[in-house]
Amino acid sequence: MTDQATAEAVRWHVVGDWFDTCKCAIPCPCTFAQPPTYGDCEGVLVWHIREGSYGDVRLDGLNVLMLGSFTGNVWTGEHTDPYAAVFLDERADEQQRAALGAIFGGEAGGWPAQFGAMFQPEMRGMEFAPIHVRIDDDLGTWSAEIPGKVTASAEALGGPTTPDGARVQVLNAPGAEVGPGQVATWGRATTDRADAFGFAWDRAGRSSKYFPFDWTGPD
Repeated sequence: MTDQATAEAVRWHVVGDWFDTCKCAIPCPCTFAQPPTYGDCEGVLVWHIREGSYGDVRLDGLNVLMLGSFTGNVWTGEHTDPYAAVFLDERADEQQRAALGAIFGGEAGGWPAQFGAMFQPEMRGMEFAPIHVRIDDDLGTWSAEIPGKVTASAEALGGPTTPDGARVQVLNAPGAEVGPGQVATWGRATTDRADAFGFAWDRAGRSSKYFPFDWTGPD
């Protein structure tokens, strides 16, 4: 039996938080399955697993971060130059590392496999690193950091007609990176900085969004 077949035979379930910070203007058109604001996009994608298991291996509290870039519309398959690099939580033990690699690498099936087959990035690298993630319970702010390499932080989007404490949200987003059925909460990036694996940018004030995720596999 191949490693891929073995991975696909394992039942798994992960629930948690996802957000990004990217180059696009607010709101990022990608969430509406449209081309990026400036024709190309690059940004930080972050996953925090609140609860999860891969077979008998618990994944609670672990983090994954990806740097990515592309040109064109991913959702229609009309994109080019897709690149990515992935950081996995250095706190994970050997079994957890294998589980994270199988899930987020797509070998274990489920939504990550579907999204990976659509995006089809050229991988620039993967490493284990300290990934510090913070998400307010009321979604007022969210942030992630890999010291010396990546900083991504955002605040909830608001304006003159947004009630105090309310969140700007979208239902049934046509281009949700976490898959169908989740609610997008919009934000404004306060920091979006990367310097790793050939990705390099430093900006603020562009789009950010938060989604919960709930995935199972290998189906």
